Amino acid sequence: MAAEPLAELTRRLEEALGRGSVITDPVRLRTYECDGLTHHRAVPGVVVLPETTEQVAAVVRLCGAHGVPFVARGAGTGLSGGALPRTDGVLIVTSRMRRVLSVDMAARRAVVEPGVTNLAITEAVRDLGYYYAPDPSSQQVCSIGGNVAENSGGAHCLKYGFTVNHVLGLEVVTPDGEIVELSDDDPGYDLLGVFVGSEGTLGIATKITVRLTRAPEAVTTLLAAFDGIERGGRAVSAIIGGGIVPAAIEMMDALAIEAAEAAVACAYPEGAGAVLIVELDGPAAEVARQYEEVTRICRETGAFELRTADGPEERAAIWKGRRSAFAAVGRISPAYIVQDGVVPRTALPGVLASIDRLSREHGIRVANVFHAGDGNLHPLVLFDDARPGEAERAALVSGRILDLCVEHGGSITGEHGVGVDKSRYMPKMFSEDDLDTMQRVRCAFDPRSLSNPGKIFPTPRLCGEVPGVRRGAHPLVESGRAEQF
Repeated sequence: MAAEPLAELTRRLEEALGRGSVITDPVRLRTYECDGLTHHRAVPGVVVLPETTEQVAAVVRLCGAHGVPFVARGAGTGLSGGALPRTDGVLIVTSRMRRVLSVDMAARRAVVEPGVTNLAITEAVRDLGYYYAPDPSSQQVCSIGGNVAENSGGAHCLKYGFTVNHVLGLEVVTPDGEIVELSDDDPGYDLLGVFVGSEGTLGIATKITVRLTRAPEAVTTLLAAFDGIERGGRAVSAIIGGGIVPAAIEMMDALAIEAAEAAVACAYPEGAGAVLIVELDGPAAEVARQYEEVTRICRETGAFELRTADGPEERAAIWKGRRSAFAAVGRISPAYIVQDGVVPRTALPGVLASIDRLSREHGIRVANVFHAGDGNLHPLVLFDDARPGEAERAALVSGRILDLCVEHGGSITGEHGVGVDKSRYMPKMFSEDDLDTMQRVRCAFDPRSLSNPGKIFPTPRLCGEVPGVRRGAHPLVESGRAEQF
């Protein structure tokens, strides 16, 4: 963007929000140059910190009037470059919008602003016997707006589902500055489902209505130690194959355990080549029966040590290493790339063996942490960017892991999103016609391609280039319904 239009836009933004809500200082702007995936960086042209829906809408309308792209950002914990800013655009940071607006226990729902952290929702209703089920590992700091954008998951999504299964309604600022309501009660097309997971390309959520889940009667957490991932994988298959659906079932390999021990001293069993964490919840009688079955399966598949936690503190101790796994690898490696490919659960042993071969072939260590119950891998590809060529080899290994996931009938992402990091892999999963169809949906919401452009699609195109979509048309009205286009 030329300096003169940017200066004029900045002046208008300051008029709309106040100078204290607009950041132009080059040093402060660098705070926002990346999300949790730090090897993609771009310093935003200007940052704004709105406090209300109306202010978000005003910013978006000003961006539209000046033809300037904008990107929404929450806590910046994303791992796909989904909130990577534009150097020629405006970064709309929702961190000041952090109120729990209402709690309706009769309807089992809460209305929150996008800057509210994931865990804060649970904390607001815990004493009432409820909680918010989706639980990314970063739940203490990640915000619900970002969870909606990426359709975030977490360890307990095996049983309870992802963000999309717990969002009942949204207030959205569309890319032309309209404020619309989307609800799961709306007839016709599921626009709410389209918006969740759209990575900020269809607009900005400014209020989120979430489903609250009743706290279970009983919770039991089991940690099983195995000499390697193969035996642990057999335990997972036997547990799920036996008709048991744990609240969570997670696995870490030896390298991930090493990192967690170095970071948080989680005191997992010495000599473990893999640990399996199985959490069971529900009616007490059911949990007791499932616990007996799971412990039997783990012993029969080769677990050499079992630990059980019934109380909150004991459970927290078991989860300590797993929750810290991503950050923990910083103790054993200067840099790393994290992926989140998905494979069918039955393909886990073969894919993990192939990852091990890739690791040895390229001299790049890979620590494996994964949601074992649904085949959602989180390989942490470790490297030292001070060593010539090592970052390139790590990127190669990372890409090949995603290739393996697709080759085995899986996906390039399970919960982190596509963003800028995985967009080049989209054609490996989808045909050109598939991608054109997706972009037609985007163009229906954002005909000028101003809302988080450059994300998801490897070859973004202008809406006028997509057959059947009129450049400049806008299909949404205040009711949240779509007009024909």
